Amino acid sequence: MKFFIDTANLEQIKEAQSLGVLDGVTTNPSLMAKEGITGAENILNHYKAICNIVDGDVSAEVISVDYDGMIKEGEELAALNSQIVVKLPMTQEGIKACKYFSSKGIKTNVTLVFSAGQALLAAKAGATYVSPFIGRLDDISTDGLILIEEIRQIYDNYGFETEILAASVRHTMHIVNCAKIGADVMTGPLSAILGLLKHPLTDNGLAQFLADYAKGNK
Repeated sequence: MKFFIDTANLEQIKEAQSLGVLDGVTTNPSLMAKEGITGAENILNHYKAICNIVDGDVSAEVISVDYDGMIKEGEELAALNSQIVVKLPMTQEGIKACKYFSSKGIKTNVTLVFSAGQALLAAKAGATYVSPFIGRLDDISTDGLILIEEIRQIYDNYGFETEILAASVRHTMHIVNCAKIGADVMTGPLSAILGLLKHPLTDNGLAQFLADYAKGNK
């Protein structure tokens, strides 16, 4: 399972990278705005900075909602670095753009996916990644993990190479459960990744080892 961090914060990306388990980064306009990154040139430069930190794929989202605009933006983003994955919305125009980019060998991430049917269309259009938002489904009392299971079954049935990128991951159990049911990738906050490190028995055991060592080596 690949681990992506969902942020535009360079310090958090560096911290996740330092763990040695980070495979990539996902971003969106909301995350850019949260970090105060505004203006086309600043946003493009920020993507370059992210690519300089990580070795893997970096999803960069288009703002346009029309086909021509998506193509123009996507090509500009893809030209920044070979690590860039053009992030497209799950809309009719977005699927058309996905097919265009896949035919050109440009990696894509179809985002805002909330149904198995949407994921099927994205795979048919050649998406590199499809991003079902499990946390947002949980927010409306719908089990987001069931959607991951449905997509996994469909993709396995037909041998689709599109990777299931579990997005809107909120906590450690989202990560563990997504791994159990076969998501290819998860993207979430640094806190969820670091949370996997924690267990009270580990902390207690280490404290005991150190205490015993101290007693015997005074």
